[in-house]
Amino acid sequence: MRPSITRAALVLTAALGLAGAFWQPAAASTETTPPSQEWRFNGLFGTLDRAAAQRGFQVYSEVCAACHSLRLLSYRNLRELGFSADEVAAIAAQVQVADGPNDQGEMFQRSGRPADRFHSPFPNDAAARASNNGALPPDLSVIVKARENGPNYVFAMLTGFGDPPPDMTLMPGMNYNRYFPGHQMGMPNILREGGVTYADGTTATVHQQAWDVVNFLTWAAEPAMEQRRQMGVRVVLFLIVFAGMMYAVKRKVWADAH
Repeated sequence: MRPSITRAALVLTAALGLAGAFWQPAAASTETTPPSQEWRFNGLFGTLDRAAAQRGFQVYSEVCAACHSLRLLSYRNLRELGFSADEVAAIAAQVQVADGPNDQGEMFQRSGRPADRFHSPFPNDAAARASNNGALPPDLSVIVKARENGPNYVFAMLTGFGDPPPDMTLMPGMNYNRYFPGHQMGMPNILREGGVTYADGTTATVHQQAWDVVNFLTWAAEPAMEQRRQMGVRVVLFLIVFAGMMYAVKRKVWADAH
């Protein structure tokens, strides 16, 4: 072997060794996989639990809406969740929205209407960060679609708060959550036993509130989910019948040829 090649091999080996001293494989993930729940909306023939989703809307309105927006939904969409037109109008009228300009060229505030988008708790992202120690509360419109294993993850996250392990030091202003990536999150445990009073008399445990709000957010992410699935089933049945008819016609047309 020529000396130049030997020297090059030694240099390459040394470089790889030096890189290995500073680079270590990523540590094995310590994340806890969210346990699977028996959601009624799962599966091809799954349907939404509208009673749970309506209770979940109440949890969102009274607990989550102080920080989290639903920018992709309008109040009129609540009709699809089972609210009447008068109920939707009353819900929308509870907020003040900016409108205008008026005849004087000025913006003004007015009561919300069913056609308005859900009211955002902050005027912009900068204001949201300023009110949450630099953290930006995510919009919840499609949160169950945006997260892997979405419904199970959101439910586990909402019920996964607790005390950190003895060997873990939380950063200032952070809260321990078993299922959140990194286990430290800026959002505190917002669900409390009896934190809301359900109109239908359901006991508002933390588990129940988390369950209900996940049903609501699943609907919010895809209000037309049930219609889409029903259409898919109809299309599949039509194709099966159509294929059977085509096969029968083929047998009839080619019967004499055989």
